[in-house]
Amino acid sequence: MPLRIIFMGTPDFAVPTLAALAEAGHEVVAVYTQPPRPGGRRGLDLQKSPVHQAAELLGAPVLTPVDFKDPADRQRFRGFDADVAVVVAYGLLLPEEILSGTRHGCYNGHASLLPRWRGAAPIQRAIMAGDSETGMMVMKMDKGLDTGPVALTKRVAIGEAMTAGELHDRLMHVGASLMKEAMAKLEAGDLTLTPQPEEGVVYAAKITKDETRIDFSKPAREVHNHIRGLSPFPGAWFELVTAGRIERTKVLGSELAEGTSKPGTVLDEALTIACSEGAVRPTRLQRAGGKALPTAEFLRGTPVATGSRIA
Repeated sequence: MPLRIIFMGTPDFAVPTLAALAEAGHEVVAVYTQPPRPGGRRGLDLQKSPVHQAAELLGAPVLTPVDFKDPADRQRFRGFDADVAVVVAYGLLLPEEILSGTRHGCYNGHASLLPRWRGAAPIQRAIMAGDSETGMMVMKMDKGLDTGPVALTKRVAIGEAMTAGELHDRLMHVGASLMKEAMAKLEAGDLTLTPQPEEGVVYAAKITKDETRIDFSKPAREVHNHIRGLSPFPGAWFELVTAGRIERTKVLGSELAEGTSKPGTVLDEALTIACSEGAVRPTRLQRAGGKALPTAEFLRGTPVATGSRIA
């Protein structure tokens, strides 16, 4: 028999999993997502989350509690009489009453190889750390932060030039397929759970604004990993002086290059920039309020002199 599923997710990363479960014939009895947020050009219009919009297309009931402190919200959750809850990037901590509020509990699609990169920003942190692989895992949730036993794993290689955005798009489809497989096994009574190892725990803290500025005093590979780990959002950046003004410029792509000089020195007309060891060459740039451009095109409108310093 198909499962009665409560789906819980918010961003576009979760949408393929919701679609895969519906296409597999499971009954999505309710969808929980974050409440609409201010958006639009002027930030005045309330924008429904990507999962909210996808759920409406499926005709599933959508609920947007700000938390689960209200007993009525917890009672309503249990009232759906669901077999299982599937959670992908929902954005709310779930109390124990919700974790145990279905027959089989809650299963989470998490974008790392647990226990490495538990927490909020596993995709960005894996790239920033220079990891050569990551993956998707389906785990049964418990009251800890990404500490539950693992049901299924799919490893994914991280290319040396891969950005967080590219890895995000790869993993969201891998995750959808993996969760579909996990729910098929759960339906058949054939889903095995394995406790996470106690060693190798690393936390993926939320990205903060104060760590997005590029530090060219670090080795080139670390700078390169920092750039691609924050691309396209929130974006690593440096400051350029143009027309007597200091202007923040995002670097959305880079490559390793050769050259030595004082860190932050522009080494050539292609905007190769010296680091403490080696150099990096930005491949895609975006000034504040502008569109992203290949570096050569950016430099035609904003030339940067060889020998100048970038902060």
